[in-house]
Amino acid sequence: MVDADRPNVLFVLTDQERYDCSAPEGPPIETPTMDRLSSEGMRFTHAFTPISICTSARASLLTGRYPHSHGMLNNSHEADSIQPNLPAEHPTFSEQLAEHGYDLSYVGKWHVGRDQTPEEFGFSYLGGSDTHHDDIDDAFREYRRERGEPIKAVELEDEIYTGANPRDSTEGTFVAAKTPIDVEETRAWFLAEKTIEAIDAHAERDRDEPFFHRADFYGPHHPYVVPEPYASMYDPDEIERPESYAETYDGKPRAQENYLSYRGVAGFDWDIWAEAIAKYWGFVTMLDDQLERVLEALERHGLAEETVVVHASDHGDFAGGHRQFNKGPLMYDDTYRIPLQVRWPGVTDPGTVCDAPVHLHDLAATFLEIGDVAVPDAFDARSIVPLLESGGDPEGVPATWPNAVFAQYHGDEFGLYTQRMVRTARHKYVYNGPDIDELYDLEADPAELQNLIDHPGYTDVRWELRERLIGWMKKTDDPNQGWVPDVLRAANED
Repeated sequence: MVDADRPNVLFVLTDQERYDCSAPEGPPIETPTMDRLSSEGMRFTHAFTPISICTSARASLLTGRYPHSHGMLNNSHEADSIQPNLPAEHPTFSEQLAEHGYDLSYVGKWHVGRDQTPEEFGFSYLGGSDTHHDDIDDAFREYRRERGEPIKAVELEDEIYTGANPRDSTEGTFVAAKTPIDVEETRAWFLAEKTIEAIDAHAERDRDEPFFHRADFYGPHHPYVVPEPYASMYDPDEIERPESYAETYDGKPRAQENYLSYRGVAGFDWDIWAEAIAKYWGFVTMLDDQLERVLEALERHGLAEETVVVHASDHGDFAGGHRQFNKGPLMYDDTYRIPLQVRWPGVTDPGTVCDAPVHLHDLAATFLEIGDVAVPDAFDARSIVPLLESGGDPEGVPATWPNAVFAQYHGDEFGLYTQRMVRTARHKYVYNGPDIDELYDLEADPAELQNLIDHPGYTDVRWELRERLIGWMKKTDDPNQGWVPDVLRAANED
């Protein structure tokens, strides 16, 4: 049996899953397995990604560092990638775990480096896709051939992006579609199957060596293409418009409204968005069902009590929020707030909720503490183990735990666009390099519709948050400090 002080870890990372998909106060999406993790462990209400773009967020997760520290500021597969590969000198949590006796395996999406694979960072890679350009790799192709359903050209990513509107179609369209294949032929099922095989293989080996398995699912990232019953599970006519759908962009940075045209959704009416959201929700439920299969494998082998299960996402998705699609130079909670549930038998009290703010890349330090491995000094992350041990009691949160999260954005394929964010439970301040800054009162305006940056009643809040942001930038050696006003820079001098 695995040493209780060094348990197994099963880490399930989804791609572009909104926080509210599995939140009790969220929309009516069926997520019984994620709900089960919450009821059997701890659910975090204020988990945030340090950056809402795939490569950058995943590199932060691996290195425990903010993007400006590890240098992968935009997607590694883009021709204009600022840094296409992760520098070898950055320590990663996976390499540390491998060096200290963990058996690491990985299945699914990678996207941390144009020429790198998980195997270069301590993992045994089991398939699902090892490069961004080859989204359906040889292992998945072989799986489909063996099932008598070879992959058709219509299922390739480039073909899915054809079509005028995201309406239900077996041919695939820009945002949402129904695929005619069975769920057993989907990549989501395949990734769950490979994860189950990894659990089976571990159970057959000497269990004195703990395992760390990472399953990176591709959804619910667009294109929202799902089979039945998920394609028809949610009726577009019954989906309510999110409050932020009333967005006018008055007093907001110009890039936000421009992004509607850039993403090709400026002309979308609510009927189109409702269809897309219905498919997005169906995608989430399909992934939840795959998670159930994986948890059943742990139970079948008697591994559930000695395995920490973590579910999170690299970032969120607008999915119609603010009438936007995908993510971009908009630092709303739609794309920066992420789900996080942790089940750790014997440590996390069942059904506990933690409101303390945490970052996605805090998991890097957390995994190391779970494995009784020292956290490298280079990490910006802090382990959330003290929070997991707190029983959800605010009094159990360390006095030194910050009451804010910080994030940044540097642009994606549309071009560079410098942003920094500080968010507390009540307020959010966003520094926009090329345009007007943003300030939101999240208690009065949870949909983040009214920019209060010039409101005289929020002068003190604006200055306080700017000082917090500047202090964080200085502490983390953020190179983009040239914008700091002299009066604030002087206030933050040692």
